[in-house]
Amino acid sequence: MKIDFVISSLTSGGAERVVANLANYFAEKGHQVRVMTFSKVEDSYGLHKSIKRERYDKQYFIFNFTSVKCLLFLLSFYFKKRNRPDIISSHATLMGYATILISKLYNIKLTVSEHTNHFRGKNAIGNRLIWNYLYRFPEAVTVLTKYDLPFFQSKNKNALVIHNPCSFKPIQNIEDEREKVILAVGNIDRYKIKGFDNLLDVASKVLPKHRDWRLKIVGAGNQGLLFLKEKALNLNIIEQVVFTGYRSDVNNLMKNSEIFVLSSRFEGLPMGLMEAMSQGMACIAYDCVSGPSEIITNEFNGILVENQNQDKLADTLNLLIENKEIRTSLRKNSVNSLEKFSIDNVGSKWENLFQKLILEN
Repeated sequence: MKIDFVISSLTSGGAERVVANLANYFAEKGHQVRVMTFSKVEDSYGLHKSIKRERYDKQYFIFNFTSVKCLLFLLSFYFKKRNRPDIISSHATLMGYATILISKLYNIKLTVSEHTNHFRGKNAIGNRLIWNYLYRFPEAVTVLTKYDLPFFQSKNKNALVIHNPCSFKPIQNIEDEREKVILAVGNIDRYKIKGFDNLLDVASKVLPKHRDWRLKIVGAGNQGLLFLKEKALNLNIIEQVVFTGYRSDVNNLMKNSEIFVLSSRFEGLPMGLMEAMSQGMACIAYDCVSGPSEIITNEFNGILVENQNQDKLADTLNLLIENKEIRTSLRKNSVNSLEKFSIDNVGSKWENLFQKLILEN
């Protein structure tokens, strides 16, 4: 198969990591793969040597929206028949404006993929327009959770759930000693979505009781860093909070840390949570509107906390810090519960979908 993956960029982020993982999976299977991006930023994820990289990051005075640049590029690139793939895999809602129009113009099969839940984006006019008027045209729409499926099935009869693949191989030995670290991961410029502002409030109820523990927040961002550092300073916990910035060795941080916390207000299917479980961490997550409950079986391989209940999250963190037996039990179960999120399992579902759509008239 000839497959084009289309996304705004490959900078650090969940959707971007999914695209890199899927592109690598198909390349390793011998398919012809291209990855196309339209933002002037550096890649954060490595790609298989056989993958062709197409970057179109020209700046325009008027047409500087990513979806418009995508449309202009694909309109020209696919004009030559030899450049057309068997299927386009388009990722993130607004990229659909370009890829849906192009797929119809050049008669190319198309899948569009949502990477967060519809509840978060339902009030954005750009989302409403594309969902209500254009999502009936792609051959398939993929979503991350059962929560989103009925909504998108009302827009496209071929909507289906395909989970994100876990990026890391499950750890083999969970008996090694770990640092007394509570770990959180995400772009800190998106701290409101990731809930890092409220997480610091929770930490102020936990860290002073446990002076040998630290909260470590991993992720890129400049404006968010200034805000969060100032907040940690005002809460008098700055000495126990570490902002690492972007790290390419997140798996090593997870292998060496005790507790992972997901404090998001909104999620699609949180890859950071899956990755933390794969590295044998004791995981806690807010039971936000979608995502964590499809990964965690409460009190078996992690703990779900009532959404945005800061007192309950603080109590649960205190419990885990003070009870090594519970942490150990969660760690053992978490590593053994991720088979359905393996790249082989998820990749084969994508491969079956692509083959089915290509064979259809």
